[in-house]
Amino acid sequence: MVGTRHDGYAAGLKAALLALILAAGLAAVPARAASPAETFIAQNVQRGLLILNNKQLGKEERRVQFQNFLLGLTDIRAIAEYTLGQYRRGASPADLAAFDDAFKDYALAVYQTYFDKFSGQTLQVTGSLALDPDETVVKTVMIDPAKPNDPNPVLVDFRVTNEAGRLAVIDFSASGVWLRETERSDFTSYLGQNGGNVAALIAALKTKTSQERARSR
Repeated sequence: MVGTRHDGYAAGLKAALLALILAAGLAAVPARAASPAETFIAQNVQRGLLILNNKQLGKEERRVQFQNFLLGLTDIRAIAEYTLGQYRRGASPADLAAFDDAFKDYALAVYQTYFDKFSGQTLQVTGSLALDPDETVVKTVMIDPAKPNDPNPVLVDFRVTNEAGRLAVIDFSASGVWLRETERSDFTSYLGQNGGNVAALIAALKTKTSQERARSR
């Protein structure tokens, strides 16, 4: 069942999204924004900070603005396509469209469950690694002001693509665990046990989405 492994994924996502889920006080400090991808990550974290620290916004308005911010930062459709693996080829166009929508709702619900639970953290860009001309891994470290000398800070990486000049995040890594890969493994395992039934996976995702939204109320 998606639920058991999916909960493990959500727990990992919680750690990785400390880099994006920027509750009041979270700041981004680019150690050296030498590449466009590094600058993109540092600047967008600051944008998220402005939204979450805006006390003039009500909870719902802040949630909507932060959701729109996330949609602009990430390529959720590309992530959704990747997570289905080989099962995407055999799915009907209707199931693919429904899965993309369900995955987007699920991902945003998970982000929003956690975004207001963290404060006082600092995200520092420490460098980047170009995988190819259009894909870069931006390396960051989470710094807790209460533990400035923590020998084991949380390391968060972002996989950033460049599609015709448009930069977007397509994966997150917390301490070396890539979440898109985890999700792909989780989904394909579920589909393998359920005859490749994408509709069943969609139903499971919708259930998880409702649970996440209930937790955030």
